[in-house]
Amino acid sequence: MEQDIEQLWSNQSAERWKRRKRELAAWIERPKPENWQKKLLLFDDIEVDASIYPALMALKELDFKTEYSCAGVSILDEPEDHSLYAYVTLMEGPNTDQFVEYAMQRMGYRLLVTYENLKHRYDLSSFYISQNRSFCYGLELCAKEFLAVKSAQ
Repeated sequence: MEQDIEQLWSNQSAERWKRRKRELAAWIERPKPENWQKKLLLFDDIEVDASIYPALMALKELDFKTEYSCAGVSILDEPEDHSLYAYVTLMEGPNTDQFVEYAMQRMGYRLLVTYENLKHRYDLSSFYISQNRSFCYGLELCAKEFLAVKSAQ
């Protein structure tokens, strides 16, 4: 029987994992005043954070089936609407493996990638809390570059 074990695909050093743990502990302890409302856009009839929208559109152009964080991607968003780690889940498909490998090379340690065997999907997320916006932007760039390469072939 196949086990539903998440496989860690990305490589972060032990020191980076320690930093991530410290960052999470600090987030839990610090005050979380309301700063501003997050900006939302409609993506396939679902409200998503405006920062992740361009990445989702670029992934859609690649015909990737996705699930995603629709919460805020900034620590300045309202605390209850904030996603600590912005993420996108990609369902396995013809080019998904290649894209994930490309994104891992391009985004480096900032990208956390796990693969869920039974669900046949990849979870891509920001590695640090403070990098949600850059995660969204980096994922968008990766998708656009990957599309350009695929279109040129």
